[in-house]
Amino acid sequence: MSTPQTTLVTGGTRGIGAAIARRLAGAGHGLVLGYAHDDAAAEALRDELAPRTRVAVVRSDVTTDDGVEALFEAAAQIGTVTGLVNNAGATLHVGPLAETPTDVVRRTVDLNLTAALLCARRAVIAFDEAGVAGTIVNISSGAATLGSPGEYVQYAAAKAGVDALTLGLAKETAARGIRVVGVAPGTIETRIHADAGDPGRPARVAERVPLGRIGVPDDIAPAVAWLFTAEASYVTGTTLRIAGGL
Repeated sequence: MSTPQTTLVTGGTRGIGAAIARRLAGAGHGLVLGYAHDDAAAEALRDELAPRTRVAVVRSDVTTDDGVEALFEAAAQIGTVTGLVNNAGATLHVGPLAETPTDVVRRTVDLNLTAALLCARRAVIAFDEAGVAGTIVNISSGAATLGSPGEYVQYAAAKAGVDALTLGLAKETAARGIRVVGVAPGTIETRIHADAGDPGRPARVAERVPLGRIGVPDDIAPAVAWLFTAEASYVTGTTLRIAGGL
């Protein structure tokens, strides 16, 4: 099975990540999908996509060097790495910063920002070693510019860091043909809200969205897939906001 593009997707087996994986599989990408703990969801998506492309699922902690390396080792069994989607992320908690435990603040920043930095760093090394002009797509959040007061300021701050990563790394690697682009979703119907203890948040937020609804993963995935195409070859160092007008 020919897979001229091999792309890693962190947090790639549920929610937005799974929708991205399906789109990329349809476009012929070989895939390595990282995930944290939901084995059942990972195995189900792997089985779904396996008839369409080469795909591996890897349970790993992308806040660590070993966890990041596990993804790239798996990718080497599929093909030359040409792309990365930094999608792993979570709010972990809902509440004012003053009421957020220190360990939650640290874990939020590690998962949403440190992991993106480590994976992007490793992807650039892989692109350079293979002599390819790869593409990195960083999944940010509309929270990066709204601040999320009273909910998860630490998450918003981490995602603002992701936006800075996109801009800085794009400029740093542009001469080698590497593109780095961000996508900033608004409120999307995934398990992120329930996992943080606030399953009712999407319904509350919907009335504030100018388009009158919250998003779904398939509102985000087509844009991410497009960024890996030749049509997007002049797009780098910017973050596309997909937030219904917020």
